[in-house]
Amino acid sequence: MKCQRCNKAAVVFQKYSNAHFCKPHFIEDVERKIKRDIRKFGMIKKGERVAIALSGGKDSTVLLYILHRIFNERPDIELTAITIDEGIKGYRENTLEHAIKLTCELGISHTIRSFKEGFGITLDELVAKEKHAACTLCGVLRKNLLNKVARELGASKLAIGHNLDDEAQTILMNYLRGDMDRLKRMSPGITQLGLVMRIKPLRSIPEKEVALYGLLNDLPVSTDECPYAGEALRNEIREIINNYEVRHPGTKYSLLGGFDEIASIMGPPATQIVRCEKCGEPSSVAICKTCRLLGRL
Repeated sequence: MKCQRCNKAAVVFQKYSNAHFCKPHFIEDVERKIKRDIRKFGMIKKGERVAIALSGGKDSTVLLYILHRIFNERPDIELTAITIDEGIKGYRENTLEHAIKLTCELGISHTIRSFKEGFGITLDELVAKEKHAACTLCGVLRKNLLNKVARELGASKLAIGHNLDDEAQTILMNYLRGDMDRLKRMSPGITQLGLVMRIKPLRSIPEKEVALYGLLNDLPVSTDECPYAGEALRNEIREIINNYEVRHPGTKYSLLGGFDEIASIMGPPATQIVRCEKCGEPSSVAICKTCRLLGRL
C-alpha cells in the first residue's frame, strides 16, 4: 500500500482514520497530535521545569524522546527524568539500563530512586508479606514516590506516558464503577494540594502507534513484561475495549472525546486533599494509602 500523502510505501494503516502513512508521515502524524494536545490543554508553558516519569518501557521512552525533540531548542523549558526502581528482580534491571542509556544519549538529567530508599522495602519483599495484589501496592507506592521526587526537583509538571489505550481503559473503568470523583481528577489541568500536576502528552496516541514510533526511531525500548502484569484488574477492561475497537474502529477515540466533552462541566473533584498525619504527603483521608499499605498505623 502507498502513503496517502506522498505515494511512498506505507508502514502503517490507521483503521480508525482509513489512512496509510509512510515512515516520515507517520512520525509527523504522531508528533502533530502530541503538539496539538500540549497546546490545547496548556500542558507545558514558558519557564517550566518538567519531570518525566521514565520507566524504560515503550511509552515513557517515546514520551521522553518526543518531548526532547519538541523542546530541545527551548532554553526556557527544562526537562528532567525520574526513574523509580520498585525492586522487581529480573525485570527492573533491564528497563533501568534502557532508561540510563536514553538519558545519556539525549543529555537529560536523570534521577533514580528506589522503593528500598523511599520505603525501606522492595516490591518483591512487600508482595511476599502482603495480601494485596502487586499492582495495587506498586501503583500506590510508585505514585507517592514519583510525586515526592518531582516536588523535590522543583518540577511544575510531571509527565507520564499514558497513551490512548490507557486513557480509554481508565475512563471506562470509572464509568462502570460510577466513580465520578476519579473521572473529575482525570481532567487535564486539575491541581490538587501537594501534588505536582500530571500531564499526559501521549493521551491521543494508540498503544500500537507508540510502539511503532519507538521502533521506527530505533529507541532503546524494553519489550520485557512486568512479571506482575497479569494481576492487573484492568486486563478485562483492556480486552473488552480492544475487541470492540476491532469491530468498531475509533472506539478508543470516542471514549476519550466523550470524556473531554463532559470534563469541562463536571466541576472540581469533591475529595478534599489533606496532609497525611503520618508522613505529611497528600492524601484524601487522615492516613494516606501508602502508610496504610506499609502498616504505619
